[in-house]
Amino acid sequence: MSVISTITVKVPATTANLGPGFDCIGAALTLYNKFTFTPLNGGEFIIAVTGAEAESVQTDTNNLLYQAFVKCYQYIGQTPPPVKMAIELGVPLARGLGSSATAIVGGLVGANQLAGAPLSQLEVMKLAIAMEGHPDNVVPALLGGCRLAATSADGWEICDIPWHSDIIPVVAIPDFELSTSEARQVLPTEFSRADAIFNTAHLGLLLRGLETGQGEWLRAALQDRLHQPYRQALIPGYDAVKGAALAAGAYGMVISGAGPTLLALVDRLHSQSVEAAMLSAWQSVGIIAVVRSLSLDTQGASYQG
Repeated sequence: MSVISTITVKVPATTANLGPGFDCIGAALTLYNKFTFTPLNGGEFIIAVTGAEAESVQTDTNNLLYQAFVKCYQYIGQTPPPVKMAIELGVPLARGLGSSATAIVGGLVGANQLAGAPLSQLEVMKLAIAMEGHPDNVVPALLGGCRLAATSADGWEICDIPWHSDIIPVVAIPDFELSTSEARQVLPTEFSRADAIFNTAHLGLLLRGLETGQGEWLRAALQDRLHQPYRQALIPGYDAVKGAALAAGAYGMVISGAGPTLLALVDRLHSQSVEAAMLSAWQSVGIIAVVRSLSLDTQGASYQG
């Protein structure tokens, strides 16, 4: 039987890929969506949304938060209770910052807690990966930190990636959307052996660069041949923003997730100058953007209630 209490779940934004880590690496960032679940005495469900893009969020059965909530109850063999879901948006939609992952994780965690926590964190994680289709956003959204996910005979192996405290993620979020499906359509279906070797080497270097904060390693490691060369054309001003970030002292710049948000990694000394440079570069090509220095979220999804 469900535990009758209000549950509020806070889920961090995520940045996936980090250049060569296509579909396998992601990091949680200090930007959040909040989801509050309040049981109702009757009816089915109510969805209320607040935040800058609230009008863009569906409030019917197509809502991803609701679908994850129902998925959890189906998995444990129970009927979903009538519930009001209040969504507080802090993560921009369709910008490559894991907004869909926050909804999936938030719905699963909220349902699990209302049901008396019958599922372990591992079971919740597996459900989230199955819903999202790949692990790079939902895993750090649930667990926090920077995570590498690899398949194993038993499902998934999740590896925590050390992140040096001097590495600052700077996100440049433009005022236009780019869907993941559109970004995937431009990718080739096959890659050369040379490109596979290139990305393998650079992913290994990236892991060591993140751990040590070694700038020269990071400058080389953020290069990629599997997705970014094909997606750059979908993001107006990409070259200008990258050039500005590097000139201002960034180690490198990558596409966050499927984009269009651009992510620069920088040391603490240069973070403000990189912020200003990326903002100015996008303004110079007529694009409004929000640029922020964030931190690595180490807690992941949390709940109260």
